[in-house]
Amino acid sequence: MEDTFRWTLVTAIAPIAWGTNYFVTHEYLPTGHPLYGAVFRALPAGFLLLCVARRLPRGVWWWRSLLLGVCNMGAFFALIYLASQLLPVSLASTIMSASPLTMALFAWALLAERPTVPVLAGAAAGIAGVCLLLGTGTTAVNLRGVAASVAALTMSSFGYILAKKWGRADGPIATTAWQLIAGGLVLIPFAVIFEGGPPHLDLPAIGGFAYVGLVATALAFTTWFTGLRHLSAASVGLIGLLNPVTGVLLGVLVSGDVLTLQQVLGLGLVLFGITLSRPRRGSRVEAGRAEPSKVYR
Repeated sequence: MEDTFRWTLVTAIAPIAWGTNYFVTHEYLPTGHPLYGAVFRALPAGFLLLCVARRLPRGVWWWRSLLLGVCNMGAFFALIYLASQLLPVSLASTIMSASPLTMALFAWALLAERPTVPVLAGAAAGIAGVCLLLGTGTTAVNLRGVAASVAALTMSSFGYILAKKWGRADGPIATTAWQLIAGGLVLIPFAVIFEGGPPHLDLPAIGGFAYVGLVATALAFTTWFTGLRHLSAASVGLIGLLNPVTGVLLGVLVSGDVLTLQQVLGLGLVLFGITLSRPRRGSRVEAGRAEPSKVYR
């Protein structure tokens, strides 16, 4: 159980970093360029990790990296970038909070990881907590933004489970680098066709992309895929709910927001849901970590 707690902490780095991404994107990055925004996020981070890993894909990992790169990085980044420009942070995060359920369903279909009652209860508690935490604003809903969020949620959940099914190959740093580079390269022709030339980047935008690339991408995805290797997909999905929690707490620290009783209750429900989903000693999920050959190859 000590190992489970350790990998939970490692995995939590990712959603905490992602929780700052909506704020940085909304405040500092240029609007109207979701494709270039995704390219600027993916490629520098991918090449940085490739320099660290010093390994290229081999065999089937060429096409696997391409498929995973599109689902987890390229298309996902563009859709999230678009959603962050079209929707309030609260609504976009609420839609993405369904990821524990979508990941659990894909894991059931692709990995035979049947969702347990604690996992389903934890997901329900977590999603309810996010709804309470983010409130219910009266801002008009942008249907394009909602569609972008739902597409991002579905593609990334599918891609994460595929990454878990196929294994880590040469380690999470290398496989994360391959996905980032593949996803970024695929987006370049679409960015040129639909957005023309790249946007002008002022100093705040350059700093924003540097933060998003290094922290919210290179570091975050490496720890995320490390967590998927050691924990069940459902548990990792629940840990991902720390994303909106971070966003709300960032508002308290940066903007001077004050937590309401409703938000405190929502925070408690999210943390309860994450705790509830953790595998118990001797459970099938925990035992499965000792049989990597059934999942990783």
